[in-house]
Amino acid sequence: MLVAGNRIAVMRERSGLRVAVSLCDFIEQRALPGTGIEGDAFWRNTAAVFARFTDENRALLARRDQIQARIDAWHAARTDQPLDPALYLRFLGEIGYLNDEPAPFQARTANVDEEIARLAGPQLVVPVLNARFLLNAVNARWGSLYDALYGSDVIPRAEGERKAGFDAARGQRVVAYAKGLLDELVPLSRGRHAAVRQWQVLDGALRAVLDSAETTALDPRSGAIFAGYRGAPADPSALLLSHNGLHIELSLDRSSAMGRSDPSGLADLILESALTTIVDLEDSIAAVDAEDKVAAYANWLGVMQGNLSARFDKGGATVTRALNPERTWIGPNGRAMVLRGRALLFVRNVGHLMTTPALLLPDGTEAPEGILDGIVTSLIAMHDLRATGRATNSRTGSIYIVKPKLHGAEESAFTNRLFAAIEDMLGLARYTLKIGVMDEERRTSANLAACIAAVQDRIVFINTGFLDRTGDEIHTSMVAGAMIPKTRMKASPWLTAYEDRNVQIGLACGLSGRAQIGKGMWAAPDRMADMMAEKIAHPRAGATTAWVPSPTAATLHALHYHRVDVFARQRELAAKPTPSLDALLTIPLQTGRQLTAEEVAREIDHNVQGILGYVVRWIDQGIGCSKVPDIHDIDLMEDRATLRISSQHVANWLLHGICSIEQVEDALHRMGLKVDAQNADTPFYRSITKDGSASLALQAARALIFEGTRQPNGYTEPLLHEFRRRAKQRDTGTL
Repeated sequence: MLVAGNRIAVMRERSGLRVAVSLCDFIEQRALPGTGIEGDAFWRNTAAVFARFTDENRALLARRDQIQARIDAWHAARTDQPLDPALYLRFLGEIGYLNDEPAPFQARTANVDEEIARLAGPQLVVPVLNARFLLNAVNARWGSLYDALYGSDVIPRAEGERKAGFDAARGQRVVAYAKGLLDELVPLSRGRHAAVRQWQVLDGALRAVLDSAETTALDPRSGAIFAGYRGAPADPSALLLSHNGLHIELSLDRSSAMGRSDPSGLADLILESALTTIVDLEDSIAAVDAEDKVAAYANWLGVMQGNLSARFDKGGATVTRALNPERTWIGPNGRAMVLRGRALLFVRNVGHLMTTPALLLPDGTEAPEGILDGIVTSLIAMHDLRATGRATNSRTGSIYIVKPKLHGAEESAFTNRLFAAIEDMLGLARYTLKIGVMDEERRTSANLAACIAAVQDRIVFINTGFLDRTGDEIHTSMVAGAMIPKTRMKASPWLTAYEDRNVQIGLACGLSGRAQIGKGMWAAPDRMADMMAEKIAHPRAGATTAWVPSPTAATLHALHYHRVDVFARQRELAAKPTPSLDALLTIPLQTGRQLTAEEVAREIDHNVQGILGYVVRWIDQGIGCSKVPDIHDIDLMEDRATLRISSQHVANWLLHGICSIEQVEDALHRMGLKVDAQNADTPFYRSITKDGSASLALQAARALIFEGTRQPNGYTEPLLHEFRRRAKQRDTGTL
């Protein structure tokens, strides 16, 4: 028996494995029925997969440590010497950090849904453990532009504007803004959208009647297409337009509050928003035992079977939320047509590093969690493939798995073989399991073409992730010297090369029209005006998708894909040279003038406050991702990637004497007071400063900083899991 969470976890033997009863029951009673797979066969094949891949998984982790040790020793032997780029690259090649560049090739992935292969639009990432958030994200395929504009800062609030209830003047500004967008994106041949007083569908063509009684149509030069309608042709209740592959619905309702005051009865604009959503079992959740894993798998099963629901209180009323149905229309030809009502789903498994107490191997050790995730999430997705549920995900018979934190081509090749073995044990056709490779580790960035080549029959997604990539940048070169302040990282030569190489290599490997090329998260969910100004850079860079933190952000970010034809942009970029490997591997060391004491103190305070603000929720409440106030009280979406960069940055400065242990301890005390104040009204919050040295959150924060140089590749998971398990035991009296 194992202590796990709030009870003693009883294990059940299956084919030489010891499986937590809760996990065993979930698989046998809920996940397997309807798949055509018998329990004995499932466990026998599961044991065989672990027997085949566990030792190789461990060897790959040992290889990471060996490479890091050699890099540390190389830098230590060259203290105070300027870095010679040619010598450095030769050394990285000698130790196997750099792989041979593959011969030119084109990815061969088949049976890819159009949301991934041929459309460009926003992508949500949602923690699987929160059913309400999960449903919101899955349903975010369509979003109200009126709501997004009214509730965000895209339209600045006027002086004296009502914050409670509906402000009619603000509503009119929303309408004016939205109609201006229609004039920009789907203009009329004559007149402006504000002058439309009636819409009609005549002989399959869309006509607008203007104030002048003239009729007009969509301007064909815009590329906008009339795609469908609802209601009567002479007086439709909704119109569907298509532009750059995305849909815009004009909701027409003269009886509604907004429609009554509009000449055409326009009540809202509904935008096709989150084309895809990543259901996350990794960085955004805190899953440390069988109890947590089963809860995660159960929610994934709910969306695959189409029966997930959530009941919650909203404004004093109990609300039940479920998955949205498909959206039905009448096409211009008069025939019924159906559009997806939900985002296409990926599932993000954990990486190769962690093990789980939910399943013990025959030798008594914990099983590699990434292998378990691959098996169980694929088993669950079979409910979608076999159409046993009420909702369907992939229309091409594929299962989409995002695999994070791969280090180089050998780990990509390992994942390819693992996925093939899972296909065989589940009776799936080869390459049913597709892979999204997250380009978030330095060794993967340096060998991206080789990584893609290793999974060229499965690849459906690559992306960049600034925070994890920066965390690995710091840890890989930890001994080389002190790093520049975190605030200066985004202007570093390596980062520009990283972002550009990701797109250029993806295009060279044939991903355009076959797989997503993505960009990272906008982390400030309440600063939508800034997002609208800045995030258009992602489609302009040739990215077919980029991460957003909320359904509202997805609706607003969708406008960027109307303004930029990403596939045309990719054709323009295809001839652009790929930035050099030298640029990518430029280490962001602090050189030139010394930092002032004030600059150092400010950087330490920022990092420490962020660490404490995140860890106190992870450890004490099991919240893996949430809006965490920064040092200026601005809410930012934070997950383990944020924690990794902050903890590694402080550890680096401690190692190189930029700051002292005493300075960091002082910051921990002062920032503990600030974090306590920021969370004063948070339910179930445990004070850092009142608990003092007994605070497990504080202990975890100290360990992340002071033991940061010793953490594998700078990852935070080992320490977070240790302290979260202790917190669960503390809360249930088993500690």
